[in-house]
Amino acid sequence: MLRFIFLSLTLLLFLTFNIIVTKSSELDEFDELLALDEELDRETNLDNSIKFSEAKVLTKAQRIVHELNNDNTKRVINGYEFVLVLGYAPWCSRSAELMPLFAEAANSLNEFGSSLVMAKLDADRYPKPASLLGIKGYPTLLLFVNGTSQPYSGGFTADDIVIWARKKTGTPVIRINTEREAEEFLKKYHSFLIGRFDKFEGPEYEEFVSAAKSDNETQFVEVSKVELAQVLYPDTKPTDNFLGIVKSEPERYTAYEGAFTKDKILEFLSYNKFPLVTKLTEMNSVRVYASPIKHQVFVFANIDDFKNLRDSLQDVARSFKSKIMFIYVDVNDENLAKPFLALFGLEESTNIVVAAFDNGMSSKFLLESKPTRTNIEEFCSNLVQGSISPYFKSQPIPDNTEASVRVIVGKTFDEEILSSEKDVVLEVFTPWCFNCEDTSKQVEKLAKHYKGSSNLIFARIDSSVNEHPKLQVNDYPTLLLYRANDKTNPIKLPTKSSLKELAASINKHVKIKNQVDKDEL
Repeated sequence: MLRFIFLSLTLLLFLTFNIIVTKSSELDEFDELLALDEELDRETNLDNSIKFSEAKVLTKAQRIVHELNNDNTKRVINGYEFVLVLGYAPWCSRSAELMPLFAEAANSLNEFGSSLVMAKLDADRYPKPASLLGIKGYPTLLLFVNGTSQPYSGGFTADDIVIWARKKTGTPVIRINTEREAEEFLKKYHSFLIGRFDKFEGPEYEEFVSAAKSDNETQFVEVSKVELAQVLYPDTKPTDNFLGIVKSEPERYTAYEGAFTKDKILEFLSYNKFPLVTKLTEMNSVRVYASPIKHQVFVFANIDDFKNLRDSLQDVARSFKSKIMFIYVDVNDENLAKPFLALFGLEESTNIVVAAFDNGMSSKFLLESKPTRTNIEEFCSNLVQGSISPYFKSQPIPDNTEASVRVIVGKTFDEEILSSEKDVVLEVFTPWCFNCEDTSKQVEKLAKHYKGSSNLIFARIDSSVNEHPKLQVNDYPTLLLYRANDKTNPIKLPTKSSLKELAASINKHVKIKNQVDKDEL
């Protein structure tokens, strides 16, 4: 509750605060405010291990983050070597989430003595400077180096912003020289990549630094003494060079065993930087989707159900580390959960759903048994081995006893369409299709017209809730004629034709048998 109140106050002050300065002395006054903060820091008689009070953080957020407008944008951007700009809109919910984190990052960077200037621009209120800076959406983060912009490519927590900004402004690696520095580092960073080198020179060290500059998300730290390295990574080996990832979770330490080249180090990071089970959020979704791990297992559950499953899931995830990425999605988060669940026809589900995607093959899979640890483990094993069948949506099997137009579902497509010895006219539709209703009426009339035929049947399938690997349709409505002697090459019939024209098309390809009575078209 206190953290919620704190973040709410931060956001309120951050949104309403505006630095009032004269045009001629604006940059000088901004520098004076920063100097005032430094003086206050020196005068505060607190133990170094205690963070700033919440009130002080709020005050510093007001001073440190510069408010841009029509008059001062060019001067601020061109007046400093490094300027990180947040373009936002007051009505944008993602802007509201990011702004207090941006302020928190500004405080941290100031503590580090960074030369980076943090600035924000209400791009909705000031469209002219927003256009000048290249802000086209909200929120947008841009780094300006000597007036030239480059896009932000880091994460969206306060720590992510700090790490990215320090790397881009000259501090890609933090060097630890004393045990006290190591202990202070552990208080600020819970996830990082440690490198131990006898000397900070040579080809392998240069590859390490190059990887640090290329990576946008992970803090790199370097040490020389083994005993210092062991403060950060207790199992550091006294070899010539050592690399390892530290994360704030049960699988805390992972040692690197590959060659010391930039590409290999970055690959190691890509496969090991996420937790055993990653919670999907709007802020990290792009990073999660971009993971190079081919197989991804999604667990959709409410918070309480996930808590009961978490330990078992982490044990399974540990067994498939670097082979499967495990992702938890709050089933009550409609924006994140429903688009995925809709792919399985389960968008209304409130129970635990375990599903998987093969990014390489663009296939989806569903655990159709109870989500126990044993069943999830077997599901994952089959996924990795390629012995699990892809999942295709299907409605329950219908009763077509009295139907003039047979209803086809995913489970009956093989039997009633591909394996049928009859010619089949199949209508493919979706409920939201504007023209599908007219085509459905035509199919009903055609079915009555050919009701005496012994070799021609009419059918329809709702492709929004039914799938089959041999049914690939992207345009609705679609009419397909599956001939008895060639089910692999269906003929597409025109949907904008009259009934007589449709009948003529059917008669062209199918020889009607045993038809005596016909309904007039």
